[in-house]
Amino acid sequence: MAAAPARTLQGCTSHGTRVRMVAMRWAGQQLSTDDGALPGLELPALRLSGLVRTIRGPEFDGVTFHEVLAKSALSKVPAASRMPFRWTVNPYRGCSHACRYCLDVSTPVLLGDGGSRAIGDLVEGDRVVGTLPDGDRRVLVETDVRAAWRTSKRAYRVTLSDGRELIASGDHRFLTDGGWRYVAHAPACAPSPGVVLRPGDGLVGIGGNPDAVGRLARTSPGSAVVAVEDLGHEREMADITTGTGDFVAGGVVSHNCYARGSHEFLDLDAGADFDSQVVVKVNVDQVLRAELARPSWSRESVALGTNTDPYQRAEGRYRLMPGIISALADSGTPFSILTKGTLLRRDLPLLAAAATKVDVGLGVSLAFADEDLQQRVEPGTPTPRARLALIRAVREAGLPCGVMVAPVLPWLTDSRDHLSRLLDAIAEAGATGATVLPLHLRPGAREWYLAWLRREFPQHAAGYGRVFRDRSYVHRRYQEWLRERAEPLLRERGLTRAGFRFDGGEPDTPEQAGGRQAGAALDEEGAYPEGAMPQVTSRPEEPRAVVGRQPMF
Repeated sequence: MAAAPARTLQGCTSHGTRVRMVAMRWAGQQLSTDDGALPGLELPALRLSGLVRTIRGPEFDGVTFHEVLAKSALSKVPAASRMPFRWTVNPYRGCSHACRYCLDVSTPVLLGDGGSRAIGDLVEGDRVVGTLPDGDRRVLVETDVRAAWRTSKRAYRVTLSDGRELIASGDHRFLTDGGWRYVAHAPACAPSPGVVLRPGDGLVGIGGNPDAVGRLARTSPGSAVVAVEDLGHEREMADITTGTGDFVAGGVVSHNCYARGSHEFLDLDAGADFDSQVVVKVNVDQVLRAELARPSWSRESVALGTNTDPYQRAEGRYRLMPGIISALADSGTPFSILTKGTLLRRDLPLLAAAATKVDVGLGVSLAFADEDLQQRVEPGTPTPRARLALIRAVREAGLPCGVMVAPVLPWLTDSRDHLSRLLDAIAEAGATGATVLPLHLRPGAREWYLAWLRREFPQHAAGYGRVFRDRSYVHRRYQEWLRERAEPLLRERGLTRAGFRFDGGEPDTPEQAGGRQAGAALDEEGAYPEGAMPQVTSRPEEPRAVVGRQPMF
């Protein structure tokens, strides 16, 4: 059974017809069909979601925006979440970064019953084999296909030592004995170029045994990479989303895209449409205002920026955030915003006014004082100077801004000199608080980072083995050592306030913390610094600095 072809909602009619709609955003750029119907209205789910019109803007090449009238604005966080908020608001759905990890449509995927089927023939609900972490290992398990789509991508051939050939896109990822690696390059949205396949890398898979469920994923003698070749042309490809986030294709473990399936609820496909069809909730501020006016609303804290960035490029056109901010402030609802977008500066006056009515939290992460090292570890992200400038602008507007010094990298950024220079800069920028959080290496990220460390700083590899051993978190002694180093530095600069743990607990009081090292209660997550989250609970007069665990890398 073939996967449904991708629906395309782009372009004007064959006659170049355009419809001008007065008093609408981007008037004159309306897309139309020969019969005058608005493109997208033929998609029942999108129509039921309140589609008003579909347009393209000249400054957003290749991206189509579906303006919808949303029925709801507030999204409830699952009860099992350890975050210190229960509600979020997301004005946009979809992403224009075009992250697609795809394989040739004929690539065989291992099914849960031990058989195989071409990836291009898989459909939602099929049972396939994926993996789950078990310490530093991965166990092969049965999982379900939650989305399937096709697209066209430039093709690369990966040749293995046993003669197998895998045809994939350059940004597809395979699991190797050194962690996840891209075929040829990272997608545009990746925080860093990442690690690419090289001759000699061993691909992790089923070791030739199709009766794989319950066994450990492993490398085999024939799974070593011999060559990666750019074929120089595009080819039809397919990908799937599974319950485990990966699947076995061509006998080896492949990564998948986890966020695309939600687009299919709108009758938009999870491939090209996810990248180029962005749903904009043009009335989100009005709907939010109505929801906040309900008698049942208890003015719990609302978080923005936890799913899609509310200050992505389209916000410059749609200006949804001012209405959202005003609705929250007018209703007496505290809120927080997490973003790296410099467009946040546009709304600083409005945020300052909101802060006179409700508690507002803003947070930034900054782990490096040395720009050269920062670019080696996380190229493509805002530089330390840019983030410090953002902190400064927020504080000059009279708003709080907490900084997460995270992740602190053993032997690279944990020296007293580096921490002193970084905290000096953070304090000079006016941050209201800071938390110092050591590196956390979850399976998958662990392999990637340690492979990078062995290449870039091989002299520290043995030390990391002692600090992490076979765990995701650093050893307790390292936590204590970092706390003892960081606490005086934070205290000297007035940055010792930490308001919320990631698990949603109250901040430590001196009495609660007595005899227990800071961060000891942060068994799974970490801490929000003062200013990053609205202070809706009582605070002790002398909160302690927190050196906790942070889920970075």
